Amino acid sequence: MKAQRVLVDYLKGKWPYYLLAILFMAAGNIIQSFYPRIIGSFADQLKEEQLTYSLIVDYSLLLLGVGIAFGVLAGMGQYIVMRLGRLFEFFTRGRLFDHFMTLGEHFYSKNGVGKLLSYVMNDVTAVREAIARGINQSTNSGILILSAAAMMLASDIPLRLIAISVLPLLAIPWIVSRFGPVIRSRSLSVQEALGKMTESAEEQFGGIRVTKKFAAEPIMGARFGAAVDRIHEKQLKLVRVSSLFQALIPFLGTLSLIIAIVYGGYLTIHQHISLGNFVALTLYIRMMVNPLQQIGGVINTMQRSRASLDRINELLAKEGEIQEAEQALAHDLKRAGIRIRHLTFSYPDADMEALHDISLDIAPGSTVGILGKTGSGKTTLMKLLLRMYDPPEGAIRIGGVDIRQLTLESLRDQIAYVPQEGFLFSTTIRDNIAFYRRDSAMTRIEEAAKQAQIYGNIVEFPERFETKLGERGVTLSGGQRQRTSLARGLIKRAPIMILDDSVSAVDAVTEQKIIDTISKERQGLTTIVIAHRISALKHADEIVVLDEGRIVQRGTHAELIGQRGMYATLHAIQEEGNRDAE
Repeated sequence: MKAQRVLVDYLKGKWPYYLLAILFMAAGNIIQSFYPRIIGSFADQLKEEQLTYSLIVDYSLLLLGVGIAFGVLAGMGQYIVMRLGRLFEFFTRGRLFDHFMTLGEHFYSKNGVGKLLSYVMNDVTAVREAIARGINQSTNSGILILSAAAMMLASDIPLRLIAISVLPLLAIPWIVSRFGPVIRSRSLSVQEALGKMTESAEEQFGGIRVTKKFAAEPIMGARFGAAVDRIHEKQLKLVRVSSLFQALIPFLGTLSLIIAIVYGGYLTIHQHISLGNFVALTLYIRMMVNPLQQIGGVINTMQRSRASLDRINELLAKEGEIQEAEQALAHDLKRAGIRIRHLTFSYPDADMEALHDISLDIAPGSTVGILGKTGSGKTTLMKLLLRMYDPPEGAIRIGGVDIRQLTLESLRDQIAYVPQEGFLFSTTIRDNIAFYRRDSAMTRIEEAAKQAQIYGNIVEFPERFETKLGERGVTLSGGQRQRTSLARGLIKRAPIMILDDSVSAVDAVTEQKIIDTISKERQGLTTIVIAHRISALKHADEIVVLDEGRIVQRGTHAELIGQRGMYATLHAIQEEGNRDAE
């Protein structure tokens, strides 16, 4: 069944253990089904005044043996199933994480962190609980019901009494068929609402400092409250139908017990059946009521988990937008030039072109600057170079090879990308700088920190490079986070480095020191510098000016200053701003 793919994949290697657990629980419940028969025999001997102290002890020991055997066998089976349920949780979360790594930029632009967490936490937990609880309770209940029915049929209890007593239970399949789809549909709605609430919570907690600074607590509280209210409304709808469903099944079991007592009592009074058989019958019916109630709960849980399982499988069915070619190459980019020809690109679901007819050559070992207003296409061009989105076939070549023919690993492994907002992990400064090269020597980490002009700040911390940064590097200022991210890119020493406005949060003096260091350290290596400030681009071999996705100017700093155009205008504005600041 395609809808059950992740579950089937997990069960392929685990079914013998599940079978063993079911056999343990089945044996335990078969033994337990002897309990009413023993009590019935005891009742008959009590009525006939045949009981002796020795028989009472025998009956007591027999019941104790039944209890111990049931407890040991059922307990072993349940332990195996619960342990396997935890393994399923581990297996599925690992598989989801691996799958997340294959999904592209477009997927993450449409799905927030909270929604992804709801898959990993809420949905996986719901399925795991259903597997463990479902197998435990359905096995225990199913075997107990079948054993009780077999024991009743094997006894001297009249068949017509048994048939009339269990008649109400025949309505259970109809109830399941009516309520099952409704519970599953409402459970899916609840899980989707939980995902949105988790996403809202993640956003609220991440922006708590901004909220406090603007005294916007009531606004954020109302926004989060609205998400909670939506879940509350959907959960109430689910609870109503689930409660009615779970109430009907035990009601039918109780109705069976009433019939057994009334009709069985009548037959006993008129001596058509023995007192022992009457007691055994009522105990068997009572023994079947609790399992029936449990089966109702299992079906309820299964319908809910099916909604979560469908969501997980739907996610796993999504394919990453970026696929490697069948004969992809692991190409060495150390002395490879970049050639872009007639590149036109639009984002998925977007009507406007982000880039239009871009043609550009970047010689190996050169430094190229890219300037443009916000939304001009600078970052889009870099995302295409990294294949975060796929460019048109043949539009971008490195070393003469279409980047669509390169393996993703070899392409991205040889490009160091430093974005404007570099993400820092909530670990130590050392681990963040050595993110790409975990085995880097401390001297190399310190060297990269010095190149990024962050070393002086780091050594001021009491724990220096072992300082923990907190969530998203909250311990550091904006400029310090940028420079730490820059150090992480520099330590990679990749053949191609992209600085995407990655020194915008530092002062002009520090910026110039960083640019001078990079120019010295990356001689012979290709560097692409994206910036809003012209001071970061003056040293470039060529500067490309983008406007609304088109190249409008190109040349050296001196050449562009001598032309009338956007570059000269921006230069004049920035120079005037610098003089005013002085």
